[in-house]
Amino acid sequence: MQSAPVTKYRPFPPVDLPGRQWPNRTLTRAPIWCSVDLRDGNQALAQPMSVEEKLEYFDLLVRIGFKEIEVGFPSASQIEFDFCRRLIEEKRIPADVTIQILCQCREDLITRSLEALRGAKQVIFHLYNSTSPKQREYVFNAPKSEIVRIATHAVGFLKAQMRPLVAAGTKVRLEYSPESFTSTELEFSLEICEAVTDVWQPTAADPIILNLPATVEYATPNVHADQIEWMCTHLTRRDRTIVSLHTHNDRGTGVAATELALLAGADRVEGTLFGNGERTGNLDIVTVALNLYTHGIHPGLDFSDINRIRDVYERCTKLEVPPRLPYAGELVFTAFSGSHQDAIKKSMPHQRPGRPWDVLYIPVDPADIGRSYKAIIRINSQSGKGGVAYVLENEYGFTLPKLMHKEIGKIINDLADQKGTELTPRQIHAAFQKEYLKRTTPLALTQFKTVESKKLVKCEAGFTFRGKRLKVAGQGNGPIDAFVRALAATTLPKVEILSYAEHSLGQGAQAKAVSYIQAKVGGTRTLFGAGIDTNIELASIKAIVSALNRSLAK
Repeated sequence: MQSAPVTKYRPFPPVDLPGRQWPNRTLTRAPIWCSVDLRDGNQALAQPMSVEEKLEYFDLLVRIGFKEIEVGFPSASQIEFDFCRRLIEEKRIPADVTIQILCQCREDLITRSLEALRGAKQVIFHLYNSTSPKQREYVFNAPKSEIVRIATHAVGFLKAQMRPLVAAGTKVRLEYSPESFTSTELEFSLEICEAVTDVWQPTAADPIILNLPATVEYATPNVHADQIEWMCTHLTRRDRTIVSLHTHNDRGTGVAATELALLAGADRVEGTLFGNGERTGNLDIVTVALNLYTHGIHPGLDFSDINRIRDVYERCTKLEVPPRLPYAGELVFTAFSGSHQDAIKKSMPHQRPGRPWDVLYIPVDPADIGRSYKAIIRINSQSGKGGVAYVLENEYGFTLPKLMHKEIGKIINDLADQKGTELTPRQIHAAFQKEYLKRTTPLALTQFKTVESKKLVKCEAGFTFRGKRLKVAGQGNGPIDAFVRALAATTLPKVEILSYAEHSLGQGAQAKAVSYIQAKVGGTRTLFGAGIDTNIELASIKAIVSALNRSLAK
């Protein structure tokens, strides 16, 4: 990096727009969506999709609900041409879906593209040429007037050459892009867009699409919004124009730039699933659409099975969805932080049908997009007590008393620290069983029975303690009290019961009971024990033995 002061780069100039309106607006509806996965996304792949993969991907986009799909650049290669022909000849395009093709402003390419579109019902013919000062200087070595002539001549040529196609029943709409719009002078962008519109002569019923791309993202999103609002307010035929966005992500703010530009008046959005595209990628349509959804605006696209969409995307593109990508990433509904885990667990019981979703740290119900709550909590050495309790309850049915959360949390954290890795629910369950339910040393319960006598309960119990057999008897106002009194007559540490909880594990006659006992053992150590049995009385006795064994082991 250059040392300060940085003279190699310049700040992007702001837009003179003193009466800007977009900061005070709120999004209330979804835009028109156009997927460019099969063109812009495909050309950015190290290994472009085969025709069969493109067909599968096209079907996916249709199922999601896209009504405008850019299917390729048919004049660029034979595979692009063949794909367009197969869509049309095999009648794969639904009646309510318009295919879009991209073409440079050259006569030979326009002619070839029209050949590819024979027999289509509805098409958007997307013409573009570069307009920025450096494109004019470095690439074309041409003045503004020549750049305008390139665009208008192409539109006029298309209008004349498409007549046989239109006569055969194809509806053709024009999309024009002043490529590198965001680095072009606004006055010149307006000039060339107006000139193209003059030639095309759109109507309110059949508007022109003016696509204003951030081909390279140079400025902050607010500047992009200013550029779009400036164009929207200066176009002389705004009522006959669909203003379209096509943001790239060079500064990592493609989503924000698109959302602010929609506030600024844009009508339409081009992008790709999960943001695939040249360099840092295109706009991530999934993110923008689901951002709208979380504000109560249905995007008109169906992402209710995001896992399946991701599978098709990864198989066809040979790319992977990053684990932290909003909504679709593997880890986005996962909390490692203990405080987050605890807050999520406490939020869940407050959710009610018909009430707004309001779970802390999770802005969308994972079930709405085909994800599962089971993936929300994962445990490592940084996790807290709430996360461990959540896993045991939601995966295995153990509803631990709140006071027990801290104790089990430390046990699991120590285990994760020891292993140096994240723990699976199965490992957490095994550790819980080993620590609480399966302890048989140094004390093992071999028998237990009770007899009620008047107002008291008498109990008899048998043990093995460090290899020796031991029998005890006692009476109290219940089985637990009787058992504790029986233990007091031995040399074992004194047990004082502080709290008790129990619940069933499963349903039906064969359901087991789980008991949790908080005890003070030996007059100093406070800890929990747990027991499980089909007999609730025996489960509580096992919980006391569990607490005793844990204390003796320490």
